Amino acid sequence: MNQNRKITIVFADQKLKKAFNDLEKGKGAEPQLYEFINRAFDDLEKNPNIGMKIPRKLWPKDYIKKYDIDNLWKYDLPSGWRLIYTLKANQLAVIAVVLEWFDHKEYERKFKY
Repeated sequence: MNQNRKITIVFADQKLKKAFNDLEKGKGAEPQLYEFINRAFDDLEKNPNIGMKIPRKLWPKDYIKKYDIDNLWKYDLPSGWRLIYTLKANQLAVIAVVLEWFDHKEYERKFKY
């Protein structure tokens, strides 16, 4: 990716953004998950290709329909959590669009592993 382009992290929708913000003051492991995701955002702002590109044949159909994606990435968070995102880019900017996060078990179910 061009180093001169601005990299921005956004959420796919307001519901997801609210869920992320709610983690910070949540119960149990939620505040820790909030920190994991925040660290992932820092990494993505430095290098949006840091995650693992998910092969097209594994993409959930609802992602294609709902988000009209043409690429899909997975960022491994600690404790088996996964952050799923897509990249949108032009000559000036790269936008990492966060689609969702979930634990390993839910990830396997969603991606049919």
